[in-house]
Amino acid sequence: MAEPRYAARCMMDEEVIMTKGRNCVIAASVAAITCFALSAPSLAQEPLPGQPEFGKLLIEAAKASPGCLGVEIGRTDNGTRVIFAWFENKQALVAWYKSDFHQWAMKTVFPNQNFNREPLPDVPENSGQILALVTLRLADTALPGSPVPIETIGIELYTPLPDGVAVGGRFAPQSVRVPGLRQFDLRTAVGQPH
Repeated sequence: MAEPRYAARCMMDEEVIMTKGRNCVIAASVAAITCFALSAPSLAQEPLPGQPEFGKLLIEAAKASPGCLGVEIGRTDNGTRVIFAWFENKQALVAWYKSDFHQWAMKTVFPNQNFNREPLPDVPENSGQILALVTLRLADTALPGSPVPIETIGIELYTPLPDGVAVGGRFAPQSVRVPGLRQFDLRTAVGQPH
């Protein structure tokens, strides 16, 4: 993955939850990643995804959302755009989904869709921290009914599992709790004094 720059993550009672295909979550992810992947000046001017600065607006809005622990973005070698967004819990992720910015972004990307469904119906209320992993691959041209040329989009939800190791730092924000995570200073790991 090239140049991750922002992040967001959360937990689901020691289960890994991967959700694909749910209209509300897909729309949420499409809107989110489209916002970062593309760009636009200001919400007041109703910019369309694809215009400059749109991604920055998305990241700022997500980071300002209560319960967002962090956001990282990046791009894979095949051009897939990726957003890692960590949230404190289900309530925080649902609040982001229902935020004015996110609702506006979803309706901009999918103007013919209805988003009245309650998001994340299968995620327990006591989910713990959640990582929303959003992937987007753009097409050459948009399909009729969408202003954004989307080839694929995926939204997967994960929760930290116990254990793991971090040497010299870690990708997830420090506020993401990982039970049993071993953290080492890089100098200690290579046997050098501090």
